[in-house]
Amino acid sequence: MGALQGIRVLDLSRVLAGPWCGQILADLGAEVIKIERPKVGDDTRMWGPPWMLNQAGQATKESGYFQCANRNKFSVAVDIASVEGQQIIQEIAKTADVVIENFKAGSLAKYGLDYESLKAINPKLVYCSITGFGQDGPRAEEPGYDFIIQGMSGLMSITGEKQGELGASSQKVGVAVVDIQTGLYSTIAIQAALIARQHTGLGQHIDMSLLDVQVAALANQGMNYLTTGISPVRMGNSHPNIVPYQTFKAKDKEFIIACGNDKQFKELCIAIGKPELLQNPNYIRNQDRVKHRVELIEILSHYFLTENAKYWVDAIHAVKVPVGVINSIEDALQEPQIQHREMVVNLPHAFNPNFKMIASPIKMSGTPVEYHHAPPQLGEHTGQVLQEFYSKEQLKKFREQGIIDG
Repeated sequence: MGALQGIRVLDLSRVLAGPWCGQILADLGAEVIKIERPKVGDDTRMWGPPWMLNQAGQATKESGYFQCANRNKFSVAVDIASVEGQQIIQEIAKTADVVIENFKAGSLAKYGLDYESLKAINPKLVYCSITGFGQDGPRAEEPGYDFIIQGMSGLMSITGEKQGELGASSQKVGVAVVDIQTGLYSTIAIQAALIARQHTGLGQHIDMSLLDVQVAALANQGMNYLTTGISPVRMGNSHPNIVPYQTFKAKDKEFIIACGNDKQFKELCIAIGKPELLQNPNYIRNQDRVKHRVELIEILSHYFLTENAKYWVDAIHAVKVPVGVINSIEDALQEPQIQHREMVVNLPHAFNPNFKMIASPIKMSGTPVEYHHAPPQLGEHTGQVLQEFYSKEQLKKFREQGIIDG
């Protein structure tokens, strides 16, 4: 029994932020009904290659991108642009606890699927809107994309090669981190609204903005600016407030040291055979190491080139100072700790019984995450879901008219 069993979610979102939120809710036991366009579906269904391979090793039309955010959902293909399609969605909304949508601000009103319209037929509805810039403000009507938001929010100004180095430039994060974070914040907001409904008896509108989320997620870097009035700059893999906390090159490849406090720095110096560093008053306290960052890092950088990465990692790990290698994704998924935590799960798909996915990181003792079914094919559950609302004859008519598919 999932923690959110009995909660019905009507998911009108596509691409990543909204679907990520919907998948988390589905993993936690909610019934998530994903509405998709007939014949086309969620935009990410076409975002391949790579495509999932079937049992014979042949490429299907199921993209890896779509599959990363849509397990445990029911796919219903409905033409939202038709009056009949809008009525179908309204019927589902009458029975739903939650709606997730990421259309441009105000654009669902013409379909009668905006918050005010659905609130009128279901006052208990928790309605979560996800947009690039929010429901109000000078850019509210513009579409928002993760890449653009990474730039606008200041995230890219602190991400990339060290400022001032020859050829150095800003870089986006290798995953659509703004979308992912917005999905997470949206999940929190939805669950909070469901708890509030227990007290008020009413739902509410949640206004989530990708730009708001990434500005909030600047965390210490945002606060560093507010504290000093100086914008942080790119530091490569260095940390603005902690030293040494970065990558270093060994004889063969790079590795990471994350020395979080003065005790760890002492243990580090002894472990690597550099106890003389502890005689320098400039290096005893972290605040002094930050001031004298350049000279300390130069000493360590030259020293670490004398041995292979494994030598240093083993020596430093032995004294419990945080240290690690830089894995490829393949290497990461082979890590014994990740395998022990069962972070890859087998979730049989109609095209491939050995289909695998990255698992949910949520571990709950009483109501654990359950994996009921693989990401759905387009319209796979149209008949199954809509039979609650319409007769077989009505559904047949809708199919003939192209209003639904599947």
